[in-house]
Amino acid sequence: MRHLQKILYPSDSRSIKPLFVLLVLFSFAVPVHAQYAGGSGSENNPYLIQTAQQFNAIGATTAHWNKHFKLIADIDLSDPNLTAYNIIGTDRTQSFSGVFDGNDQTISNLNLSTTRDQYSGLFGYVDGEIRNLELDRPVVFAQGSNVGALAGYLDSGTIADCSVNRADVSGDDYIGGLVGTTTGRIVNCGSTGIVSGDGYIGGLIGLVTDSTVNTCYSRADVSGNRNLGGFTGKTADESAVINNCYATGSVSGDTYVGGLVGQVERGRTYKCYSTGSVTGNQYVGGFTGYIRVLGNVTHCFWDTQKSGQTTSAGGTGKTTAQMQTINTFNSAGWDFWNTWTICEGMNSPVLLWQIPPTDFLCPDGVDFIDFAFFASHWLDSRCNAGNYYCEGTDVDQSGLVDIYDLEIFCDSWLNGVP
Repeated sequence: MRHLQKILYPSDSRSIKPLFVLLVLFSFAVPVHAQYAGGSGSENNPYLIQTAQQFNAIGATTAHWNKHFKLIADIDLSDPNLTAYNIIGTDRTQSFSGVFDGNDQTISNLNLSTTRDQYSGLFGYVDGEIRNLELDRPVVFAQGSNVGALAGYLDSGTIADCSVNRADVSGDDYIGGLVGTTTGRIVNCGSTGIVSGDGYIGGLIGLVTDSTVNTCYSRADVSGNRNLGGFTGKTADESAVINNCYATGSVSGDTYVGGLVGQVERGRTYKCYSTGSVTGNQYVGGFTGYIRVLGNVTHCFWDTQKSGQTTSAGGTGKTTAQMQTINTFNSAGWDFWNTWTICEGMNSPVLLWQIPPTDFLCPDGVDFIDFAFFASHWLDSRCNAGNYYCEGTDVDQSGLVDIYDLEIFCDSWLNGVP
């Protein structure tokens, strides 16, 4: 105690001024918002999120919902020290209008059970941007509408480079593995798991209105009553565009049931395919259950054997063998240089962005076949653009296949399309 008194109340008046300056400097060094790991919330200095508690603090601080955030570590929302989860962005008047950069990190084990009548998910109502984020094993059980593992409602915002794996999402209407309803832009996103509800249910998106969805996929299984699709339940606006997307999950319901889209009421769907099984009672199709006058489906395909459906309101039916042949899609103008790739005779096309750089050979996914190929180039030198950097095994393009490339390979082990 005497030592503390001497520090706070020094007998020598000459030391008071330096001590005062030190205390002032210390006060400026302490972050204003100590609930985060750092940052000021600006574009160039985003709030840094490192723990489940810090992430949950976002939802409790509505004043920050227009700020910039960056995730700097994987976080587990099943942390026993975490209080009830706070949804980020609750409605149109209190939306998340900021930017959340997942920084290629993972948020796992979201467990959300709610009686909210609207906008449930990791984020509720979004008109900002979410990017570079993976959700693993999210469970969202809602008794309302506009429900998604990542976002309940995307309003003119953007979701890019996000994935939801092994999800279990359920609610009433407008339910999606990624997003419940979108009027915004979604690109390079995917989902796996199960999605269920009453109406407007999709493996990735429940309802697509005034929205553009590019280069996305869903492998989620979908069940419900009406307007059900392996990818989306319904497209409902003339400006709606679904481009270069696919779905492989099963779809089961009653009315307006399709492998990719349950009902194309308005808008355009092109260069897409579906392969999942489809069952229903009325307006059921391998690719889509129904197309209205203002809807359009072009250059799309479905697997007649896997779907169990020989007819569809839109798309062209092909056998499983034909769906695994590049000529089927080349004839419709699909881009296999910049958008798609295929292991012929093994699987239907997948999106190029899904393939890790160390997935050298077919089949898709980084496995022992790729490791054997990598090992055959071990310590190869003079790797350059002319030899495709030793057929891609010089992953860091240093000119030599070495331990640094092996480290990258190990980081991608078993990643890629299953």
